[in-house]
Amino acid sequence: MKKLSCFKAYDIRGKLGTELNEDIAYRIGRAYGQIYQPKTVVVGCDVRLTSEDLKQATIRGLNDAGVDVLDLGMTGTEEVYFGTFHLEVQGGIEITASHNPMDYNGMKLVRENARPISADTGLKDIQALAENNEFAEVTSKGTTEKYNILPEFVEHLMSYIDPAKIRPMKLVVNAGNGAAGHVIDAIEIKFKELNIPVEFIKIHHEADGNFPNGIPNPILIENRASTRDAVIQHSADMGIAWDGDFDRCFLFDEKGQFIEGYYIVGLLAQAFLLKQAGEKIVHDPRLVWNTFDVVEQYQGTAIQSKSGHAFIKDVMREHNAAYGGEMSAHHYFRDFAYCDSGMIPWLLAIAVLSETGKSLSSLVEEMIAKFPCSGEINFKVADTQATIQKIFDHYADQQPEIDQTDGVSLNFGAWRFNVRASNTEPLLRLNIESRRDQNPRPMQAYVDELTQLIQG
Repeated sequence: MKKLSCFKAYDIRGKLGTELNEDIAYRIGRAYGQIYQPKTVVVGCDVRLTSEDLKQATIRGLNDAGVDVLDLGMTGTEEVYFGTFHLEVQGGIEITASHNPMDYNGMKLVRENARPISADTGLKDIQALAENNEFAEVTSKGTTEKYNILPEFVEHLMSYIDPAKIRPMKLVVNAGNGAAGHVIDAIEIKFKELNIPVEFIKIHHEADGNFPNGIPNPILIENRASTRDAVIQHSADMGIAWDGDFDRCFLFDEKGQFIEGYYIVGLLAQAFLLKQAGEKIVHDPRLVWNTFDVVEQYQGTAIQSKSGHAFIKDVMREHNAAYGGEMSAHHYFRDFAYCDSGMIPWLLAIAVLSETGKSLSSLVEEMIAKFPCSGEINFKVADTQATIQKIFDHYADQQPEIDQTDGVSLNFGAWRFNVRASNTEPLLRLNIESRRDQNPRPMQAYVDELTQLIQG
């Protein structure tokens, strides 16, 4: 029995050929079907050159386990999430490697109501059965039919905005040659029908698994220039760029400046609280002060959760929270079955711009001025726990307020930081923020101090 190395904490990802191929995809589909025994599952795939073949192999595995499949075709991850809860089927699988290199692919798996399947909620069972490769005989095979979820998905997206309130604006949209383009085209048609005065300027728009402009991952600084330049060139009100399966979107203001995910959490919290004061907003513990400030200002309740989609979704369900946001550009929505979406955030952003009459830069610059942050800094260290202990000991005599929700957060009143081991890589992740009104010290001074401590 050969171990399968493509199974990770939250999903499946592996090098093509060796770690993930059609045989392995078939076994994963077959194991999923046997363990969960769903009646119907929706399956979609991103634009990678191998995704369609891996999807067909997964579907064969599901069919051979007696499961009926609705093949959604080329989709983003959230279209599979949406199809799962909206069509009230028992599960969904998206074939995607998101922003991983060209020679990778993977899968994201959910159960009924688009609940995630991760290592501690069933992914290990699927792995064990797929490795064992001995499946129960089934009396009748499942069927497959094609299903176009796009019209219903776009209809759902429109429920987050009031068309009559959207003011005229110009948006640069950069699909990165990934899966987002077809949804933007459908939204554009819908906007025209509803007389929403938004003009779309499309760059890297065509779906192309060769990724002629590089793998779409706007979190990397070197991948931001094309969106920034187009915003400036066209005098746009905002730029939006997505990763390959568009479950994350990244916003640029009208000056072409990239906006840290942390401040987008504040912006989207504001969007929900403008609609309905008193809502609960879930956030991760890495950077928090701006979120507290916005949520308090607009009469909401902020609730902290560990980072990572499985934790955030659980905490949102527990508290019936309208929205949950992570600074890593994952945004979760109660009305979207608590799943993350890369389409809902920018729609909410244009609603806030319309409602407040402000530009994106002015909305965000107020937040940045009050609560400057370092952005996430990653360090390769030999022993993450020992390094965290060293930091802990170094600051002990200053008696900071300590929070261990996720890694360690130390709060000194005028500044704070969070340091945590990555869930997915051998890295230590550091985030620092300060209160400008209480703290004349520049952010770089803290960055230097902690860098020296971690690397020294």
